[in-house]
Amino acid sequence: MKRREMLKLSGAAILGVSAFPLGWTQAAQKKHKILYFTRSVGFQHSPVARKTKDELSFSEKLLVDEGQKHGVEVVCSKDGTIFDGDIDQYDCFAFYSCGNLCAPKSTDGFPPMTPAGKQKLLDAVAGGKGFVGFHSASDTFHSKGRANEIQTDLDPYIVMLGGEFIVHGRQQKAKMKVASPKFPGLEGVEDFELLEEWYALKNFAKDLHVILVQETEGMVDDCYQRPPFPATWAHKHGKGRVYFTSLGHREDVWTNPTCQKIILGGFQWALGDAEADITPNIEQVTPKANQLKR
Repeated sequence: MKRREMLKLSGAAILGVSAFPLGWTQAAQKKHKILYFTRSVGFQHSPVARKTKDELSFSEKLLVDEGQKHGVEVVCSKDGTIFDGDIDQYDCFAFYSCGNLCAPKSTDGFPPMTPAGKQKLLDAVAGGKGFVGFHSASDTFHSKGRANEIQTDLDPYIVMLGGEFIVHGRQQKAKMKVASPKFPGLEGVEDFELLEEWYALKNFAKDLHVILVQETEGMVDDCYQRPPFPATWAHKHGKGRVYFTSLGHREDVWTNPTCQKIILGGFQWALGDAEADITPNIEQVTPKANQLKR
């Protein structure tokens, strides 16, 4: 492991943000270790952009600092070759990635993931590891076919994640509807509005437990002129726990108290520190999720 990949900085002190409102490992029986992976092929979002290769990004600092406070080791990396090494040491993989991570060139200049490394990741999650995806983790390893069509031959990563990015429109205020109020991190959270870069998504897994629904009524831009669809969800991939939220485009989203609760609730569940009923509800709460037009 290169020294720069093991940097641990006090994100909250440097960034001037408050601590997360939830204890990360309230039910933890052992010290957890998370790999936070942020290689970007194509567009690199500002929360994962490093000023230098040795200085962690905004979101990396934030997660490292919170992990230190609660006995969780967060290892941050943009180097795709890390998956060729010992990944059994990690309890959970968190991705804020973008594009084909096996592509040789990237916006941030870090080495690619190998096909073997990708398979090791998928096997690790299926074998029981946790996975947490943020925002453009859904814009990673796309399935073949036209973007504005539903695919049946999905990339194995998308099968694991449970949904796939199509496109986004302009940043705007829109509503998130809480579909699973008892899920960890959603206690006391009601439907809310947020200024965000909202993702239009497709290719949803049939077993999704939808936590937040993207309400599309009143949104502008053609890509949102469709029935409501999942925006945050949980499901199992083999023995592994997979959690995804489309939130996270800007730094202020990461410091929003409601979003922080949602993020940490996802980690708690993915790590096995909190239990939840994840009975599939996609057909009940978003029955037209895969309908791309009204």
